Amino acid sequence: MQNVKGTFDFFGEEQALRGRVQAVLREVFELYAFTGMETAILNELTLLTSKYAGGDEILKEMYKLSDQGERRLGLRYDLTIPFAKVVALNPGLQFPFRRYEMGKAFRDGPVKRGRLREFVQCDADVVGIAGPEAEAELLLLAAEAFRRLDVPVRIRWNNRRFLGETLAAVGVPADETASVMLTLDKLEKIGAEGVLAELADKGIEPRTIGRIRELLRAENRPGLMERSPGRFERIADRLDLLTSPGAQEVAALQALLERVGLGEDCVFDPFLSRGLSFYTGTVYEIFGASGDFASSLASGGRYDAMIGKLLGRDDLPFPAAGLSFGMESILAILRDRPAAMPPAAPPVPVIAIGDAVAETLRTAALLRAEGIRATVETGGRKLKKALAAASESGARFAILIGETEKELGQVVLKDMADRTERTVDVEEAIHVLAKALL
Repeated sequence: MQNVKGTFDFFGEEQALRGRVQAVLREVFELYAFTGMETAILNELTLLTSKYAGGDEILKEMYKLSDQGERRLGLRYDLTIPFAKVVALNPGLQFPFRRYEMGKAFRDGPVKRGRLREFVQCDADVVGIAGPEAEAELLLLAAEAFRRLDVPVRIRWNNRRFLGETLAAVGVPADETASVMLTLDKLEKIGAEGVLAELADKGIEPRTIGRIRELLRAENRPGLMERSPGRFERIADRLDLLTSPGAQEVAALQALLERVGLGEDCVFDPFLSRGLSFYTGTVYEIFGASGDFASSLASGGRYDAMIGKLLGRDDLPFPAAGLSFGMESILAILRDRPAAMPPAAPPVPVIAIGDAVAETLRTAALLRAEGIRATVETGGRKLKKALAAASESGARFAILIGETEKELGQVVLKDMADRTERTVDVEEAIHVLAKALL
């Protein structure tokens, strides 16, 4: 008996670490006034495979199934499509609408460090803001979250509209644009020559491939962590695109990122497109600044067309932008340095000696009401063994309640570090514990 490949059961310290990371992200989401949401894991296949959803690459990895009514269904491969469905089905929503969601998604793809087949995404999306302030706020949110997680990051970003204009300027036909973007997105993985070879295999004209080669050489591909000021301006000027719609979007966001203090953390990458085809404008990927971990830690972008198309209204704008944190990638980094996310203090054991079960439960409840973690020991285990287990867990204090304490309405507060104990009222015990532990 074993787990399905790419799936794991989490418990103990591993699950505690996952909970701490999610708690940090939830705190930041709510600080930025995003409200929580839960969407369906199981969706109609027509929704997940529609032309405005993930695109051919992601559909190859989708889990498909059917129910007893022979309906064709699929497991969600991200949280964006189900969220767009919710917006489309609820016309009474007030915009701008900000939501966050933490939940599982499923992809039948390669398994490697930081990439599973059953995984957790933590997303924030905003609908109803057409300007670059939506992307800027999401990137500020990401920067704050990684600061709290103590993970220095660098942000790569581009604009798919500008990339489309760039490809058109070098001769890529409109019906080949999406395919060429997918190939360019592999640049970091297979290198410039690999990209050019794949474009040739796709039947792109040699003259066009030559112009793409020139563009790649001119940019000289700085590393992920290296800024290249003026890169956007050089490309736009070279291809006479400075006044194009996509270029104007890039210029507006670039200026805003500088003004809000993110300029040093952001690298404009003219060849980044992201694999999902629903993105219509800005896209971004966030990497650990050290470069030791190849996969992105978070990613997202603008998808203005998706919700309107779900409603069958291409003319109805629903400007939307999102950000998705990859839990597995973040944890792959934090596991190697757990001090970055210290665990919560061990709980205080409240131990019944004799027939003091009710008093033990009541005392533990009073501690918890004051924010002090507590466990209850009522199983009749010998006191020496109960204290040894508490000490092994790292607990500094223990509370003991026997027949005498039960009659007097008091407890014994034991400091296992100092090896001292004293009999006190519950209120005084709480005061001492709160001062020492909170």
